[in-house]
Formats: sequence, structure tokens, C-alpha cells
Amino acid sequence: MTNVAGKKIVVMGAGLSGLAVCRHAISVGACVTLSDRRNAEQIPGLDALDDRVQRDFGGHDDALFRRADLIVISPGVPLTVPVLAEALERGTPVWGEVEYASRHLTAPIIAITGTNGKSTTTELVGQMLRGCGKRVFVGGNIGVPLIEAAGQDVDYVVAELSSFQLETIDRFHPRYALLLNVSVDHLDRYPDMAAYVAAKQAIFCNQTADDVAVLNGEDEQVLAMASHIASRTVTFSSQRLLDQGISFDQGMIHWRNGDEQHCFKVGDLALSGLHNIENVMAALVPVLLEGCHPQQAWQAACQFSGLPHRMVLVRTLDGVRWYNDSKGTNLGSVEKSVGGLSAPVTLIAGGKDKGGDYREIRSALQDRITALVLIGQAADLMQQAWGDLCPVYRAESMEQAVDVAHKVTPSPGQVVLSPGCSSFDMFKSFEERGERFSEAVLALHGKE
Repeated sequence: MTNVAGKKIVVMGAGLSGLAVCRHAISVGACVTLSDRRNAEQIPGLDALDDRVQRDFGGHDDALFRRADLIVISPGVPLTVPVLAEALERGTPVWGEVEYASRHLTAPIIAITGTNGKSTTTELVGQMLRGCGKRVFVGGNIGVPLIEAAGQDVDYVVAELSSFQLETIDRFHPRYALLLNVSVDHLDRYPDMAAYVAAKQAIFCNQTADDVAVLNGEDEQVLAMASHIASRTVTFSSQRLLDQGISFDQGMIHWRNGDEQHCFKVGDLALSGLHNIENVMAALVPVLLEGCHPQQAWQAACQFSGLPHRMVLVRTLDGVRWYNDSKGTNLGSVEKSVGGLSAPVTLIAGGKDKGGDYREIRSALQDRITALVLIGQAADLMQQAWGDLCPVYRAESMEQAVDVAHKVTPSPGQVVLSPGCSSFDMFKSFEERGERFSEAVLALHGKE
């Protein structure tokens, strides 16, 4: 535990995690200032904030940062912001909310990261632990700030972590660290892929031989990290049967840990798709290693039907199935989503470009997509990369995109919104984007 009573703390970024840090820090006796480049009227949630928290809005006051004993930043704030770069040069600690939270947690942490599948795996771990009678807090990048777990009487803290959150860890020490996969993402934030991979690898940096790293045995970039990890490693594989670890073969998941062996029938799962089998396998590892009853854990996994905006079937209309995969914010996600469908597929894609090379997933789209409907800032780049694969249509709004897809998709067929980009050029969040898509689809007229 870290005592911050009496410390001058500047919290940078007035989002969910920033406001949560302010609430906690003021409650334990710190002197807190909330700093945000936005004006007060642009920031939701301020009315409920303790009056003892000082405000620094419309910019960042250099003097405040120079006097700070500690700066806590939101995940969206890069360390290259001048006031932060100067603070680091002075030796002022700069933590993310995850690092701050970890200093105030006592329950063991199960941390999950990866380019795709983080949220599903995080929820699966939480649901399985609860199904085995454990008290669990689930949070982090999944939408609930990790600091909310401070003071809660729980057996485990399960945390989804993004690369942004991992950039600013110092002593953060998970008992279990799961790395699901690594593919191109966030190159609008990182100078190159190596920097992105390094951010993901930080999840293991404070682990010891008493801890466990769970690694994707079919991902070369993940396996390359194994030699640099001090903890015990457990591998999962969807492509081959493993002598030790957890693997998928002939419709069954096989768990082998020393002499302990268990088998689980994949057909019992409500989730579908090979990527979800991988998520389930990864989630099972910490649950089983913690001594939970295998069949209780499996029953809980089978009851999990998935998360909103992640390949959700919105409706079937005139023989066409409409899928909301608004959470598909990178190319690896689009590849998995489209790869699980059969032609003919109309893909609605586009948004705020994140710096990837769209040509990398051409082989996954080829022979599946029969029409492309492109929206947002990345539309030109996507058309350049994929325009020769099928007819391409452009739309200025989600409603127009849905209308175009409705007209050009044959029956039987499938339409999937899997943008491959962030939402911030046209929407406040991927959730809003998915809701707008679903609303437009439900408004279409036809035969169910």
C-alpha cells in the first residue's frame, strides 16, 4: 500500500478514470488538483466531484505540475505532452490510473491484455470465478476504473489492460498475466510496431517465479517474449494438442497440468468462433490453477453469451443476417470477424485511421466480401487497399451505410459492421457507433 495522505497530486484527464482517482485520493487525505484541457462545461460528472478537489481547466498550468509530488494520467494522455515530459525530467513520478490503483489493492490481480479478445476474456474470468463462489471485481479498460476496487472485500481483481494503460506501470504486479495475441494496432500512438509490442510486454515486467504468464502458443510475437519472462508460462493453442497447457482438438478443450487432466466439450459453449475458443481457453487457466472446480468453471463459461457490439446478431431480414461488431477497432479484429462468415458478405468499415496497413488482411477478405460500404476518415485508404476485391460504395452516415448495404446484399447473405478503426471521427465511442448501426438496421422494412 502507498500512503498518499498530504501529497500534492495532479490528476491529468477528467474522464472516468481521472474522476475516480480524484475521489479516492481526496478520501485518503491527498491534496488533489484535476487538470484538463477542456473547459468545465465540456466535462460530464463534475457536479458530483468533491469541492476539495481543485480545478485546472482550459489548459494545463505549468506551476501546478512543477509543485506536484505525483502526477496521475488518464490512458488517453501520451507521455510526450510537454508538461509530462518536463515532469519526468525533474524526476516527478508519473503514473497511470492502473499503477495508482495497484498501490491500493490487496487482492491478487489477474490481468488480461492483447490486441483482440481482452474484454470477452476478462468477463469470462470474472464469470467463472463467480460461478465457483469467489468474490470478484472486474474492471480496467472494460469500463470500470480499477481504483474502484480499493477497499472492496474481494478474493480477486480481474483487470482488462490496454497498451496505453501498460505504458505507465512501475510496480504493478499481477499474479496472472494473460497475453492473448498481438497484431497491428494504435500506430497513430506508437512510432512503430516494436513500441506497441513493448507496451504489451510490460504486463510481465514485475512478475516473479511465483506468478504465471498465459501465452498464445500460435502467436509468434507473443512466444518471442517467453524467454524474457521471469514467471512460469502456460501456453494455450487452438491449432495443436499440447502435452502441457490448454489446447483445442477435435471439438474438445484439453487441460493438462502435470498429472491433472480435464476435457471440456466446445459444443456446450454459447459463444461461437475459433477466436472465442481461444478466449475461453486463456480464461480457464488462472481459474483452474487457483483450484476452482473444473465443471463449475465450465458451466459458468457455457452460460456466457458474449458482450455488446462484439459480433452480435442484430436481426435477420429478407434472408440477410446483420452483425454488429462495432468493437472491431483494428485489422486483426476485422480479419477474425469476417473470417468466421461465409460469402456473400457486405462489410461496413471505416472510421478514424490508426496507422495500420489495410493490405495485410486482403487474403481474409478475398472470396468472402462481395461489397464494401466505407465511412469515415479512413475510407480513401481502405478503398486503395481493397477496392479491387469487390464493388465499393461510400456513405456519409451510418444510416446511409445501412441503407446501401440493404440494397446491395443478396439473400441469403450477411452484413457486418466491423470498422477496423476507432470511432472518434464520427461518434463519441464504439458503443454509440454500434447503437446507431443497430437502430438503423432495426428500422429497415422487410420480412423477418
